[in-house]
Amino acid sequence: MTLIQPETGPGALDDQAGGEQRVDYTRLPVADLIRHILARYHERHRVQLPELIYLARKVERAHAGHPDCPAGLADSLEDIQQSLESHMMKEEQVLFPLLMRGAFAQAQGPISVMRFEHEQHGEALADVQDITRNLHVPSDACGTWSTLYAGLTEFRNDLMQHIQLENDVLFSKATNAVEGAHYG
Repeated sequence: MTLIQPETGPGALDDQAGGEQRVDYTRLPVADLIRHILARYHERHRVQLPELIYLARKVERAHAGHPDCPAGLADSLEDIQQSLESHMMKEEQVLFPLLMRGAFAQAQGPISVMRFEHEQHGEALADVQDITRNLHVPSDACGTWSTLYAGLTEFRNDLMQHIQLENDVLFSKATNAVEGAHYG
């Protein structure tokens, strides 16, 4: 799936929740962008992860002897859930209020931390890819296993789109505002 639509620029992302709607997020005010991130991604991840952990535990128990069993996946997903929840709380309680107030210079430190944590989330997703053999569903997989991998694919796409929107649009808006104030 291509998240960036080349014909419309880096701020235009497909919003999977709304079908193939293309929105140029670079044109949204910071407050609207933050509200979108909270509703579309933060809420969604909080629903996705408990279900994925449940399904992973079920698959690991039922298929422990299968050579392609994703052993350790549920534990990995629990680690992601804890890390992501901590990350989102920092955004909701510290970074987003700063950005909503237009305190872009003060937000630069928290933005650096969030970017670093985004890299860690990417590494955690790579671990999931390894554990699941690139989300390859075995030919003899049960429905739960197939559902789990479909859910993991959706979660991965959502999280990567979420990270891209924050890094490339939201954080860039804040950084550009600070640089513009220094050089403008």
